[in-house]
Amino acid sequence: MKMAHTCVRVKDLEASVKFYEEALSFKETRRRDFPEYKFTLVYMTLPGDHYELELTYNYGHPAYDLGNGYGHIAISTADLEGLHAKHKEAGYDLTDLKGLPGIPPSYYFIMDPDGYKIEMIREK
Repeated sequence: MKMAHTCVRVKDLEASVKFYEEALSFKETRRRDFPEYKFTLVYMTLPGDHYELELTYNYGHPAYDLGNGYGHIAISTADLEGLHAKHKEAGYDLTDLKGLPGIPPSYYFIMDPDGYKIEMIREK
């Protein structure tokens, strides 16, 4: 077995696609429109990876309540400090660099347009 995809529901499909492409370098790999059922699915991947992020857009649905069960997805990067500086300069909603107790800073969180947290972690 292997992981296939993670689905997040979005209120503004194009804003979400733009965020994941520009902030995190995802590429749209396929789009499936179901106008008769009033929803669109957009699948995005990181270069060199097969795991997909599925953005689900239900036509006309208001913002989603994220609830208190969702935590985050995590993406690793070789240049944590450089990416953090880039995200900060671009004005994205993000935290300062953080570390677990007794460990140097090794991650930060950035929020997508719907408020979903993405943990950016130092590549191991």
